[in-house]
Amino acid sequence: MAVDIDLEGVETRMVNRLVDFIGKDVLEIGCGDGRLTRRYADRAASVLAIDPSEALIALAEEHTPDPVRSVVTFQTADITTFEPPEATFDVVVLAWCI
Repeated sequence: MAVDIDLEGVETRMVNRLVDFIGKDVLEIGCGDGRLTRRYADRAASVLAIDPSEALIALAEEHTPDPVRSVVTFQTADITTFEPPEATFDVVVLAWCI
């Protein structure tokens, strides 16, 4: 089951106050179960979310809402060996992964 620790929406409000995701191509490093991804993906043009854990990527895919499935791509990858696509990103996000 995915972790939902932002019941009051504080994290969601702060993330969206600090970062403009509207129409942006986003790389999320250490996405885990997609907890943060689900909080902004509806505003992004595209999201490539990576995590080294296959189990967490599976959870992230399972809990991604249908309206943003075409926007978000989850990929099992470790940032130390990750070779990003040639596309550029407007925003890079990481949380809880250091």
